[in-house]
Amino acid sequence: MDYYLLIVAFFFIAMIYSSVGFGGGSSYLALMGTLALGFTVFRPIALLCNIVVVTSGTIIFFRAGKINFRKVWPFIAMSVPMAFIGGYYPIRERTFFIILGITLIVAALLLWFQKAIEEMKTTWRSDNTPLNIALGGGIGLLSGVVSIGGGIFLSPVLHLMKWDEAKRISALASFFILVNSISGLAGQISQQADFDWSTTWPLLLAVFAGGQIGSRLGAQRFNPITIKRVTAAVILAAGINILRTHI
Repeated sequence: MDYYLLIVAFFFIAMIYSSVGFGGGSSYLALMGTLALGFTVFRPIALLCNIVVVTSGTIIFFRAGKINFRKVWPFIAMSVPMAFIGGYYPIRERTFFIILGITLIVAALLLWFQKAIEEMKTTWRSDNTPLNIALGGGIGLLSGVVSIGGGIFLSPVLHLMKWDEAKRISALASFFILVNSISGLAGQISQQADFDWSTTWPLLLAVFAGGQIGSRLGAQRFNPITIKRVTAAVILAAGINILRTHI
C-alpha cells in the first residue's frame, strides 16, 4: 500500500473506531503489515495512534461522570502492569504475526456477533472482583504483546456480563485502551523500541483529525452495528491473510 493512501486510511479508521468508543489499533496493525516496515517500528506507531484517538473521548466520558473508578479499578489494576510486561517482553517476528493474525480473527468475530453477545444471558456476576482483575490482566498482557488497547475484547465481555449501561461500558473501554496503550508503549520503550518519526507524525495527525470528527459524530450519523460488521469483515480478511503469509 502507498504511504499516502495509508495516511488517508488511518484518518477514516480513527473516525470510524472513535465513533463507537475504540482506538483502532487492530486495524492500524493490519494495514501497516502490508508495508515494508519492520514490526518493531509499527508496533509503537499503533499504540501512539491509539493514545491520540481515545484520549479526547476518555476526557469527555470523565467530565460526563461516566467513569466510576470504584467499578473500574479491578479491570485496570492488573491490566496496566501486564500490558507493560507484554510490551517489554521480546518476541520474534513470526510469532508476533501469528498471534496478531489470531487476535484479528477473534476480534472480528466478537465485533460481528456483539449484538448477539449483548442479548445472551450469563451467570457471571459483574461484581466478581477477582474474576474482573484476572480478565483485565489477561487482556492487558495480550494488548502489550500485540500492541493494541484491548477494548475490542473487553467491551463484548462487559456487555455479556451486563456490567453497566452502554455509555459506561464505552467509557471503561476507552479508558482501558488509553492506559494499556501507554503502559504497553512504556514497555516497548524500555526495550529501546524503534521510532521512525518521519513515518509516525503524519499518521498521528491523521488519526487525531479522524478521532476528533468521529467522537463528535458518534452514533448520531453512523449506524454502530453496520460500522462494527464492516470493520469485522476487514479485520477478518487481514487476520486470515497474515496467518497465510506467516504460518
